[in-house]
Amino acid sequence: MAVNYGSRRTVVGAHYGMRDWLAQRVTAVLMALFTLVVLAQVIFSRGPIGYDSWAGIFHPQWMKALTFATIVALLYHVWVGMRDVLMDYVKPVGIRLPLLVFVIVWLLGCAGWAIQALWRV
Repeated sequence: MAVNYGSRRTVVGAHYGMRDWLAQRVTAVLMALFTLVVLAQVIFSRGPIGYDSWAGIFHPQWMKALTFATIVALLYHVWVGMRDVLMDYVKPVGIRLPLLVFVIVWLLGCAGWAIQALWRV
């Protein structure tokens, strides 16, 4: 029987690498599928593309839900990427932490703006 003396070592840093890698791929696939859906609707619509036809694409509830899911995926995709870039290239913590807070505030503002625009259509 093995005896474990002392505390278990906790590795700090890139221990979430596989989760983030997978999240980047899953969110990218969702955004690509959304792009294909919107592109198909634009290609197969009749007449010139104006505000009315563009708003008509996003009017059904299922399209609003898909767009909302894509917005959330995009925000998480950007957060993971920006966090990794800042952690890799900005070494002073006194600079990195305010930049991370700025990214969070900016992404929340973008989310609010995108959701407001989406539900106004």
